[in-house]
Amino acid sequence: MAHVISDECVSCGACADQCPTGAISEGASHYEIDADACVDCGACADQCPTGAISQG
Repeated sequence: MAHVISDECVSCGACADQCPTGAISEGASHYEIDADACVDCGACADQCPTGAISQG
């Protein structure tokens, strides 16, 4: 199951820099994860300073 980014995201970009598949991009209000590209590695969640990323 892919990870998801909640509204607590402050759009710092730390997660996108760590994603090995490039599944994270900037959305309208915060960063978003493409569920089809996410390999559920958790690298993004480890880098999030606000804890906005969790398993979906």
